[in-house]
Amino acid sequence: MRLDLLAALSGVMIAIQARVNGALSHQLNNGLEAALVSFGSGLAVIALIALINPAIKEGISNLRTAVAQKEISQWKLFAGALGGSFVAIQTQIVPLIGVAIYSVASIAGQTAMSLVVDRIGMTGGGKKAITGRRVAAAALTVIAVIVSVVDRIDAQNLSMIAVIAGCIAGAIVGIQRALNGQINEYSHQSFTTSLLNFIMGTSFLAILILIGVVTHRTHFVALPAGPWWIYTGGVIGVIYIAFTSTIVQHLGVLTFTLFSVGGQLVGSLVIDLVSPTEGVHVSAYLVTGIVMTYAGVIAGGVSSSRVRKPAKHK
Repeated sequence: MRLDLLAALSGVMIAIQARVNGALSHQLNNGLEAALVSFGSGLAVIALIALINPAIKEGISNLRTAVAQKEISQWKLFAGALGGSFVAIQTQIVPLIGVAIYSVASIAGQTAMSLVVDRIGMTGGGKKAITGRRVAAAALTVIAVIVSVVDRIDAQNLSMIAVIAGCIAGAIVGIQRALNGQINEYSHQSFTTSLLNFIMGTSFLAILILIGVVTHRTHFVALPAGPWWIYTGGVIGVIYIAFTSTIVQHLGVLTFTLFSVGGQLVGSLVIDLVSPTEGVHVSAYLVTGIVMTYAGVIAGGVSSSRVRKPAKHK
Protein backbone atom coordinates (compact mmCIF):
# COMPACT_ATOMS: atom_id res chain seq x y z
CA MET A 1 0.00 0.00 0.00
CA ARG A 2 1.25 3.51 -0.79
CA LEU A 3 2.73 5.50 2.09
CA ASP A 4 0.43 8.46 1.49
CA LEU A 5 -2.64 6.23 1.83
CA LEU A 6 -1.26 4.77 5.06
CA ALA A 7 -0.66 8.32 6.33
CA ALA A 8 -4.29 9.20 5.54
CA LEU A 9 -5.47 6.05 7.31
CA SER A 10 -3.46 7.05 10.39
CA GLY A 11 -5.35 10.34 10.35
CA VAL A 12 -8.65 8.47 10.50
CA MET A 13 -7.31 6.56 13.50
CA ILE A 14 -6.46 9.82 15.29
CA ALA A 15 -10.05 11.00 14.87
CA ILE A 16 -11.50 7.70 16.08
CA GLN A 17 -9.15 7.59 19.07
CA ALA A 18 -10.08 11.14 20.01
CA ARG A 19 -13.79 10.23 20.07
CA VAL A 20 -13.16 6.99 21.99
CA ASN A 21 -10.95 8.59 24.63
CA GLY A 22 -13.23 11.60 24.90
CA ALA A 23 -16.23 9.34 25.58
CA LEU A 24 -14.29 7.43 28.24
CA SER A 25 -13.23 10.69 29.88
CA HIS A 26 -16.83 11.94 29.86
CA GLN A 27 -18.11 8.78 31.56
CA LEU A 28 -15.33 8.76 34.14
CA ASN A 29 -15.40 12.54 34.59
CA ASN A 30 -11.65 12.14 35.01
CA GLY A 31 -9.44 12.91 32.01
CA LEU A 32 -6.21 11.68 33.59
CA GLU A 33 -7.66 8.31 34.52
CA ALA A 34 -9.14 7.97 31.04
CA ALA A 35 -5.70 8.65 29.53
CA LEU A 36 -4.11 6.10 31.87
CA VAL A 37 -6.72 3.46 30.97
CA SER A 38 -6.14 4.13 27.25
CA PHE A 39 -2.36 3.89 27.52
CA GLY A 40 -2.47 1.00 29.99
CA SER A 41 -4.70 -1.10 27.72
CA GLY A 42 -2.40 -0.34 24.80
CA LEU A 43 0.60 -1.45 26.87
CA ALA A 44 -1.16 -4.72 27.72
CA VAL A 45 -1.84 -5.40 24.04
CA ILE A 46 1.68 -4.62 22.81
CA ALA A 47 3.24 -6.55 25.72
CA LEU A 48 1.20 -9.61 24.73
CA ILE A 49 2.37 -9.24 21.13
CA ALA A 50 5.97 -8.95 22.37
CA LEU A 51 5.69 -12.31 24.13
CA ILE A 52 4.91 -14.12 20.87
CA ASN A 53 6.89 -11.98 18.42
CA PRO A 54 10.68 -12.50 18.61
CA ALA A 55 11.25 -9.59 16.21
CA ILE A 56 10.21 -7.15 18.96
CA LYS A 57 12.89 -8.57 21.28
CA GLU A 58 15.40 -8.19 18.46
CA GLY A 59 14.33 -4.57 18.10
CA ILE A 60 14.94 -4.00 21.81
CA SER A 61 18.42 -5.48 21.42
CA ASN A 62 19.07 -3.19 18.47
CA LEU A 63 18.10 -0.16 20.55
CA ARG A 64 20.34 -1.21 23.42
CA THR A 65 23.26 -1.50 21.01
CA ALA A 66 22.49 1.90 19.48
CA VAL A 67 22.38 3.54 22.93
CA ALA A 68 25.58 1.79 24.05
CA GLN A 69 27.36 2.99 20.90
CA LYS A 70 25.91 6.49 21.39
CA GLU A 71 24.15 6.39 18.03
CA ILE A 72 20.95 7.65 19.66
CA SER A 73 20.63 9.72 22.83
CA GLN A 74 18.90 8.09 25.78
CA TRP A 75 16.51 11.02 26.29
CA LYS A 76 14.95 10.37 22.89
CA LEU A 77 13.69 7.02 24.17
CA PHE A 78 11.26 8.93 26.41
CA ALA A 79 9.13 10.00 23.42
CA GLY A 80 6.27 8.00 24.88
CA ALA A 81 5.93 10.54 27.69
CA LEU A 82 4.96 13.08 25.02
CA GLY A 83 2.32 10.62 23.83
CA GLY A 84 1.01 10.39 27.38
CA SER A 85 0.79 14.19 27.53
CA PHE A 86 -1.05 14.24 24.20
CA VAL A 87 -3.66 11.70 25.29
CA ALA A 88 -4.07 13.47 28.65
CA ILE A 89 -4.89 16.74 26.85
CA GLN A 90 -7.06 14.92 24.30
CA THR A 91 -9.23 13.27 26.94
CA GLN A 92 -9.75 16.58 28.71
CA ILE A 93 -10.81 18.77 25.79
CA VAL A 94 -12.64 16.56 23.25
CA PRO A 95 -15.72 16.40 25.52
CA LEU A 96 -15.66 20.22 25.57
CA ILE A 97 -15.24 21.12 21.90
CA GLY A 98 -15.97 17.96 19.90
CA VAL A 99 -13.77 15.86 17.62
CA ALA A 100 -13.88 18.08 14.54
CA ILE A 101 -12.78 21.36 16.17
CA TYR A 102 -10.20 19.48 18.24
CA SER A 103 -8.86 17.90 15.03
CA VAL A 104 -8.50 21.25 13.25
CA ALA A 105 -6.77 22.78 16.30
CA SER A 106 -4.37 19.87 16.74
CA ILE A 107 -3.58 19.87 13.02
CA ALA A 108 -2.53 23.51 13.28
CA GLY A 109 -0.12 22.63 16.07
CA GLN A 110 1.17 19.56 14.24
CA THR A 111 1.79 21.47 11.02
CA ALA A 112 3.59 24.38 12.66
CA MET A 113 5.82 22.09 14.75
CA SER A 114 6.46 19.83 11.76
CA LEU A 115 8.12 22.74 9.97
CA VAL A 116 10.57 23.03 12.84
CA VAL A 117 11.38 19.34 13.34
CA ASP A 118 11.80 18.78 9.60
CA ARG A 119 14.12 21.80 9.39
CA ILE A 120 16.45 20.48 12.10
CA GLY A 121 16.24 16.91 10.79
CA MET A 122 14.84 15.45 14.00
CA THR A 123 13.33 12.44 12.21
CA GLY A 124 16.73 11.14 11.18
CA GLY A 125 15.57 11.20 7.56
CA GLY A 126 17.40 14.37 6.56
CA LYS A 127 16.72 18.08 6.85
CA LYS A 128 13.99 19.84 4.88
CA ALA A 129 14.17 23.53 4.12
CA ILE A 130 11.43 25.90 5.32
CA THR A 131 10.07 27.04 1.96
CA GLY A 132 7.33 29.54 1.19
CA ARG A 133 4.91 26.77 0.24
CA ARG A 134 5.53 24.87 3.47
CA VAL A 135 5.02 28.02 5.54
CA ALA A 136 1.82 28.72 3.60
CA ALA A 137 0.57 25.23 4.45
CA ALA A 138 1.17 25.82 8.15
CA ALA A 139 -0.33 29.34 8.06
CA LEU A 140 -3.50 28.16 6.31
CA THR A 141 -4.16 25.52 8.95
CA VAL A 142 -3.80 28.10 11.73
CA ILE A 143 -6.26 30.39 9.94
CA ALA A 144 -8.54 27.37 9.46
CA VAL A 145 -8.72 26.95 13.24
CA ILE A 146 -9.94 30.53 13.65
CA VAL A 147 -12.54 30.15 10.88
CA SER A 148 -13.82 26.81 12.19
CA VAL A 149 -14.67 28.24 15.63
CA VAL A 150 -15.61 31.82 14.70
CA ASP A 151 -19.34 31.22 15.16
CA ARG A 152 -18.83 29.72 18.62
CA ILE A 153 -16.35 32.09 20.24
CA ASP A 154 -19.11 33.52 22.44
CA ALA A 155 -20.79 30.18 23.03
CA GLN A 156 -20.78 28.90 26.59
CA ASN A 157 -19.78 25.41 25.48
CA LEU A 158 -16.62 26.49 23.65
CA SER A 159 -13.51 27.25 25.64
CA MET A 160 -10.84 29.08 23.66
CA ILE A 161 -8.36 27.73 26.20
CA ALA A 162 -9.41 24.23 25.09
CA VAL A 163 -8.83 25.18 21.44
CA ILE A 164 -5.35 26.49 22.31
CA ALA A 165 -4.71 23.28 24.26
CA GLY A 166 -5.63 21.35 21.11
CA CYS A 167 -2.95 23.29 19.21
CA ILE A 168 -0.42 22.46 21.94
CA ALA A 169 -1.40 18.79 21.80
CA GLY A 170 -0.75 18.85 18.06
CA ALA A 171 2.70 20.39 18.57
CA ILE A 172 3.50 17.67 21.11
CA VAL A 173 2.54 14.87 18.73
CA GLY A 174 4.61 16.50 15.98
CA ILE A 175 7.72 16.19 18.14
CA GLN A 176 6.78 12.65 19.19
CA ARG A 177 6.46 11.56 15.58
CA ALA A 178 9.93 12.85 14.81
CA LEU A 179 11.49 11.11 17.80
CA ASN A 180 9.67 7.87 16.99
CA GLY A 181 11.10 8.08 13.48
CA GLN A 182 14.59 8.12 14.99
CA ILE A 183 13.82 5.30 17.42
CA ASN A 184 12.45 3.18 14.58
CA GLU A 185 15.55 3.87 12.51
CA TYR A 186 17.65 2.04 15.10
CA SER A 187 15.16 -0.55 16.37
CA HIS A 188 14.26 -1.62 12.80
CA GLN A 189 10.96 -2.86 14.23
CA SER A 190 7.88 -0.63 14.42
CA PHE A 191 6.19 -2.63 17.20
CA THR A 192 9.31 -2.27 19.32
CA THR A 193 8.85 1.49 18.96
CA SER A 194 5.21 1.06 20.02
CA LEU A 195 6.20 -1.02 23.06
CA LEU A 196 8.73 1.58 24.20
CA ASN A 197 6.19 4.39 23.70
CA PHE A 198 3.52 2.66 25.75
CA ILE A 199 5.92 1.80 28.57
CA MET A 200 7.05 5.42 28.83
CA GLY A 201 3.59 6.92 28.31
CA THR A 202 1.88 4.66 30.84
CA SER A 203 4.62 5.28 33.41
CA PHE A 204 4.35 9.04 32.91
CA LEU A 205 0.57 9.04 33.32
CA ALA A 206 0.71 6.73 36.34
CA ILE A 207 3.16 9.06 38.10
CA LEU A 208 1.04 12.08 37.13
CA ILE A 209 -2.21 10.65 38.48
CA LEU A 210 -0.55 9.38 41.67
CA ILE A 211 0.74 12.88 42.33
CA GLY A 212 -2.81 14.11 41.79
CA VAL A 213 -4.20 11.59 44.26
CA VAL A 214 -1.58 12.42 46.91
CA THR A 215 -2.24 16.15 46.54
CA HIS A 216 -6.04 15.56 46.51
CA ARG A 217 -6.37 17.12 43.05
CA THR A 218 -7.87 13.97 41.55
CA HIS A 219 -9.05 10.52 42.55
CA PHE A 220 -9.66 7.11 41.04
CA VAL A 221 -13.22 6.20 40.06
CA ALA A 222 -14.79 2.87 39.07
CA LEU A 223 -14.60 2.03 35.39
CA PRO A 224 -17.94 2.10 33.54
CA ALA A 225 -19.43 -1.15 32.22
CA GLY A 226 -19.52 0.09 28.64
CA PRO A 227 -20.11 0.56 25.81
CA TRP A 228 -17.21 -1.72 24.83
CA TRP A 229 -15.76 0.65 22.23
CA ILE A 230 -14.71 3.25 24.81
CA TYR A 231 -11.87 0.86 25.75
CA THR A 232 -10.40 0.56 22.24
CA GLY A 233 -8.24 3.71 22.41
CA GLY A 234 -5.14 1.76 23.46
CA VAL A 235 -5.39 -0.75 20.61
CA ILE A 236 -5.81 2.10 18.12
CA GLY A 237 -2.73 3.76 19.62
CA VAL A 238 -0.60 0.63 19.19
CA ILE A 239 -1.44 0.40 15.48
CA TYR A 240 -1.11 4.17 15.00
CA ILE A 241 2.38 4.42 16.52
CA ALA A 242 3.60 1.40 14.54
CA PHE A 243 2.31 3.05 11.34
CA THR A 244 3.69 6.50 11.98
CA SER A 245 7.14 5.49 13.25
CA THR A 246 7.76 3.73 9.92
CA ILE A 247 6.10 6.15 7.50
CA VAL A 248 7.51 9.38 8.95
CA GLN A 249 11.07 8.22 8.24
CA HIS A 250 10.32 8.27 4.52
CA LEU A 251 7.84 11.14 4.13
CA GLY A 252 9.15 13.57 6.74
CA VAL A 253 7.00 14.95 9.54
CA LEU A 254 5.33 17.81 7.62
CA THR A 255 4.50 15.70 4.55
CA PHE A 256 3.17 12.91 6.75
CA THR A 257 1.12 15.41 8.77
CA LEU A 258 -0.42 16.98 5.68
CA PHE A 259 -1.34 13.60 4.17
CA SER A 260 -2.90 12.52 7.46
CA VAL A 261 -4.99 15.71 7.55
CA GLY A 262 -7.40 14.34 4.97
CA GLY A 263 -8.16 11.19 6.89
CA GLN A 264 -8.33 12.99 10.22
CA LEU A 265 -10.70 15.73 9.08
CA VAL A 266 -13.02 13.48 7.10
CA GLY A 267 -13.09 11.01 9.97
CA SER A 268 -13.74 13.71 12.59
CA LEU A 269 -16.47 15.35 10.52
CA VAL A 270 -18.26 12.03 9.99
CA ILE A 271 -17.97 11.23 13.71
CA ASP A 272 -19.44 14.59 14.73
CA LEU A 273 -22.28 14.09 12.25
CA VAL A 274 -23.07 10.47 13.18
CA SER A 275 -22.16 10.42 16.88
CA PRO A 276 -21.62 13.99 18.08
CA THR A 277 -20.43 15.02 21.51
CA GLU A 278 -23.30 16.55 23.49
CA GLY A 279 -23.73 20.23 22.65
CA VAL A 280 -21.51 20.04 19.56
CA HIS A 281 -22.89 20.88 16.12
CA VAL A 282 -21.38 20.93 12.63
CA SER A 283 -21.64 24.41 11.15
CA ALA A 284 -20.78 25.98 7.80
CA TYR A 285 -17.82 27.67 9.50
CA LEU A 286 -16.43 24.31 10.59
CA VAL A 287 -16.81 22.84 7.10
CA THR A 288 -15.12 25.96 5.68
CA GLY A 289 -12.26 25.50 8.12
CA ILE A 290 -11.85 21.91 6.98
CA VAL A 291 -11.78 22.97 3.32
CA MET A 292 -9.13 25.58 4.17
CA THR A 293 -7.04 22.91 5.85
CA TYR A 294 -7.19 20.86 2.66
CA ALA A 295 -5.99 23.99 0.86
CA GLY A 296 -3.04 23.90 3.22
CA VAL A 297 -2.25 20.39 2.00
CA ILE A 298 -2.24 21.62 -1.59
CA ALA A 299 -0.18 24.69 -0.70
CA GLY A 300 2.39 22.45 0.92
CA GLY A 301 3.16 20.89 -2.44
CA VAL A 302 3.11 17.47 -0.82
CA SER A 303 5.33 14.88 -2.45
CA SER A 304 5.66 11.26 -1.48
CA SER A 305 9.23 11.05 -2.77
CA ARG A 306 11.65 9.70 -0.26
CA VAL A 307 14.27 11.93 1.27
CA ARG A 308 17.91 10.96 1.37
CA LYS A 309 18.78 9.37 4.66
CA PRO A 310 21.99 10.73 6.18
CA ALA A 311 24.68 8.61 7.72
CA LYS A 312 24.02 7.60 11.29
CA HIS A 313 25.61 9.88 13.83
CA LYS A 314 28.18 8.41 16.07
